[in-house]
Amino acid sequence: MNILDWLLKRPKPLYRMTAKEIRKREIRASVDTERVMRSIEKLAADKKKIFERGSSDPTPEMRRMLAQQFELKTTEQLMLSRELNTRSKEHLLMARMRMIKQSHERAKAAGSRVGEISEADVAKLTAMVDQDSITAEMYNERLDRALAVGAEADEGMLGISEAAQAVMRTWERVDNGALTDTDEAFDEADRSVREAAKE
Repeated sequence: MNILDWLLKRPKPLYRMTAKEIRKREIRASVDTERVMRSIEKLAADKKKIFERGSSDPTPEMRRMLAQQFELKTTEQLMLSRELNTRSKEHLLMARMRMIKQSHERAKAAGSRVGEISEADVAKLTAMVDQDSITAEMYNERLDRALAVGAEADEGMLGISEAAQAVMRTWERVDNGALTDTDEAFDEADRSVREAAKE
């Protein structure tokens, strides 16, 4: 059952769930995302070993077999990448809905209607989860617009928060050699995210 079926067919729709109920689903989505990411990382490591083996063994028969293995691993990696896109969007939806629900529950306790979300909005957002053409970044941007919690993002960092952009900038510094120590890079990224959270 895909996420759209789950959201539409459950006796209690997502837009009626409490923040606590959505949090359980968010944790499950996070675990699924991590599982797919680990599988993709393992495939990448396997492909590297296959390629290195082919580089050191010039035998045509061996290279043909290794090339086929490399191709199969790549195909599997591409399939998992599509699944990761779906799982990432599901996780984004659950995380955002939880934040909206928590905000709404606080506002409701104070007698306000701030943070309410309609069934139609949830239906539109869930319909996009299973569309491969919509990346997690695009989905995040649409979530921002639909839930009115978006922030402006630089080109190339569309649909991610300022804190996430800080992590991206740290990785860019690692890529261009400005940061060579991974522990130092991690500390910088962690510090940037913590500072952004305080603002």
